[in-house]
Amino acid sequence: MTTTSVPKTSPRTSKPVTLSPKRPRRKGSVLLTVLTAVMAIYSLFPLVWLLINSTKTQEGLFSSFGLWFDDGKFAFFSNIADTFTYNDGIFTRWLLNTLLYVVVGAGGATFLALLGGYGLAKFDFVGKKAVFAIVIGAVAVPPTALAVPTFLMFSKMGLTNTPWAVIIPSLISPFGLYLMWTFAAQAVPTEMLEAARVDGAGEFRTLFRLSVPLLMPGLITTLLFTMVATMNNYFLPLIMLKNPDWYPLTVGLNSWNAQAATAGGEAVFNLVITGSLITVVLLLAAFLSLQRYWQSGLAAGSVKE
Repeated sequence: MTTTSVPKTSPRTSKPVTLSPKRPRRKGSVLLTVLTAVMAIYSLFPLVWLLINSTKTQEGLFSSFGLWFDDGKFAFFSNIADTFTYNDGIFTRWLLNTLLYVVVGAGGATFLALLGGYGLAKFDFVGKKAVFAIVIGAVAVPPTALAVPTFLMFSKMGLTNTPWAVIIPSLISPFGLYLMWTFAAQAVPTEMLEAARVDGAGEFRTLFRLSVPLLMPGLITTLLFTMVATMNNYFLPLIMLKNPDWYPLTVGLNSWNAQAATAGGEAVFNLVITGSLITVVLLLAAFLSLQRYWQSGLAAGSVKE
């Protein structure tokens, strides 16, 4: 008895189903994997160094290998305690100042970028192209180039050596405005806005009830960019603030680091490293807590063509 082989067919098309052969791995994908691994090591290397050296005492930093733990003493928890208690607990004040600058400065910059970017993307007015050119030009200007003119202006207004000298300049984020502008132009369908206006919804209600949920990925991205820029801001608070009680973490930790070079100053490099690690952990916590909002395609299918 002879048997004949019947090709497998799909129940819908009744055509033979052919299995495609496994594609060989391309050389480009291997090179991309190697480059990604190199960049990952390059990015994580400073964090690993910071974590290892935060477990050492001041003496252990110079008596042990920089990329391994000190065999003599594990001082991680004592370093954390000393960081928060050194110099009458000034580190806690610097930490609270940084949170103030981030919440008010970066939060305000994100809110203003939302309003400006949404308005530029969804409304037409005279001079829109000129505004676009100004925003692009402002993105190209480094913040350090504006620090001295800002200081001269704020000194005339009597705002130097106050928190407003750091908060007010942080409210302006040309890159955040441009990012929200481009994101709102693609993420918010114009037909949806027109339908909301026909139903009688006002502009602010349309923005906060309909558009903001669609803009959430871009909004969170802008918030993270402005938050990192505010926490890394060093030169502006350095020239604006004289009172150490208003220092952010960047300027405060650098003042601790500079103590070793002053006459009679105490070297506290272990506390500087531990304080830097705490700062990095705060940024990582912010990224991890906000990563669930990084979703794209929220407006997909909301408008039927």
